[in-house]
Amino acid sequence: MAPGVLLLNASYEPLDIIPLRRAVSLLLRDRVEAACAESVVLHGATTTWHVPTVIRLRYYVNAPRRGVTWSREAVLRRDHFTCAYCGVQVGQRHNGRIYDRQDFTVDHVLPVSRGGRNTWGNTVCACQACNQRKANRLPHEANMHLHWEPKTPRARYIVMSGEIPATWKAYLEL
Repeated sequence: MAPGVLLLNASYEPLDIIPLRRAVSLLLRDRVEAACAESVVLHGATTTWHVPTVIRLRYYVNAPRRGVTWSREAVLRRDHFTCAYCGVQVGQRHNGRIYDRQDFTVDHVLPVSRGGRNTWGNTVCACQACNQRKANRLPHEANMHLHWEPKTPRARYIVMSGEIPATWKAYLEL
């Protein structure tokens, strides 16, 4: 039996592990929907409930973004080793070669020489070719555009010990 219910945002991002009681409350108020077929059976006096082990909010909530320390490695992981300018990914063949982790670097959207800082909103993962092409310019000055807006990643709220239910593993980065 699961230690609770995995609660996902509308974007399928894990938010928390909640007690069965809270999950039932959210289901009754139609705030969530099942995100998997596996369920826990609860027997009441007159009713039997099938509570999904993974539920998803019907509407996106903006969870707080705090407590995450900036680092070069964290920026590369946040962007999944994908160039924010051309979209090439680690393990992908591009221009006749297969890109590896060391082919990616951190680019400052506003260059350090122009007052840019090492912040989540000013840094993105970039392949070496795009980083050199952009050089000491702003993206629009180099006729380049970002595929996504750099943001502070969400803090890792979910801490578990013991065995993780199989249905949760598809939604958690393990």
